[in-house]
Amino acid sequence: MSRPDLSQTIKSLVSPSLSEPKPRIEGRITRLIGLTIEAVGLQVAVGDNCLIILSATHEIEAEVVGFSGDRIYLMPLHAVEGLSAGAKVVPLRAGRDVPVGFGLLGRVLNGVGEPLDGKGPLDCQQSTTLAGEVINPLSRFPIVNTLDVGIKAINALLTVGKGQRLGLFAGSGVGKSVLLGMMTRATEADITIVGLIGERGREVKEFIDHNLGAEGLARSVVVASPADDSPLMRLRASQLATRIAEYFRAQGKNVLLLMDSLTRYAQAQREIALAIGEPPATKGYPPSVFAKLPKIVERAGNDATGEGSITAFYTVLTEGDDQQDPVADAARAILDGHIVLSRRLAEQGHYPAIDVEASISRAMPQIVTQEHMAAAMRFKQLFSKFQQNEDLIAVGAYVRGSDPTTDFAIERMPTMQQFLQQGLHDAYDVDGSLKMLTMALQPSEPPR
Repeated sequence: MSRPDLSQTIKSLVSPSLSEPKPRIEGRITRLIGLTIEAVGLQVAVGDNCLIILSATHEIEAEVVGFSGDRIYLMPLHAVEGLSAGAKVVPLRAGRDVPVGFGLLGRVLNGVGEPLDGKGPLDCQQSTTLAGEVINPLSRFPIVNTLDVGIKAINALLTVGKGQRLGLFAGSGVGKSVLLGMMTRATEADITIVGLIGERGREVKEFIDHNLGAEGLARSVVVASPADDSPLMRLRASQLATRIAEYFRAQGKNVLLLMDSLTRYAQAQREIALAIGEPPATKGYPPSVFAKLPKIVERAGNDATGEGSITAFYTVLTEGDDQQDPVADAARAILDGHIVLSRRLAEQGHYPAIDVEASISRAMPQIVTQEHMAAAMRFKQLFSKFQQNEDLIAVGAYVRGSDPTTDFAIERMPTMQQFLQQGLHDAYDVDGSLKMLTMALQPSEPPR
């Protein structure tokens, strides 16, 4: 036998045939503590998916969220029932693709892209990963155009631009979700993406039926992960809503992204981080929470061409109405503005309960005229002047003529308060809001 023939024979003996199936790698469960499942015998990376086999007919999906030595930490997507020590774990392919396309319009999905509305399978031919492309900050198209959100107080005093990211800050029961619903119906957008993250399950159907309606749902995609879902599912639902918005932005659409709430997203990450042993840093929140927030918020905004945009509104729950809550403070720093809702105003029946003194739109000076900006600043000055002297005015200790600005604020306050209030089903465009603002600042005619 010649030397080349001998070499080929040796190769055929030591090399497995390409047609032979690869051996199936299986790990096993060794421990379950709280939300975390520990497994050994696997070679997987953080972010990979695994399948836990509980019985011949019962399997659950889990994601690798950490490791320590040869131990792998898994977080299940669904509730774990019937799990026992030694259960088999099989690695799946890395990540999980989610469906995208115009077939999503009018549908309600869960955090992994599965339909919840009972309308059958999704009519989508494309799929993508949850991770979106990072846009170079120097390539982003600037915010130059105003966006009509239908709320006169916001249109006139806190004007929003296409591609802007704002937060709605308030405690529980002050009207965040109601205000979000009002903007959903009135905002000019090609497509609306709604992420209902960690809220009451009852609110999902109410939001779809009362806030969106049949017409609004037809141009919307709803991603819902209520409070009883696993923290991993809530985390994925937030990422999925953002990823779908990115897809439509890439198609040149102006997208409105509403996420209720960013706080529940942060709390889901906190649950996962604490479960795998990450130490808490600020009021029980681990450092990874504050690293995750900008990653999801920065994915919204304008694209590089200016043809597509994602204007995002994130509700932020301030626990105990504390505006210095760690999540609220971190969100305020990375958003392009914040709208603060006041419990005091809500208790007075003043809706929407927008605290104009504590709210700001950072993009407003670049997208409105100088006359509009001057009128908004004048309104805030008068409103603030009245608030400073409210106690003196209430007890009759303020003497008319002491300060001309305060005198004018007292005169115009009823009209200004009326301007700030709005009915649940009313909508005002930007031009109409500006005209009403100008009228609210005009002095009354002296009696003849």
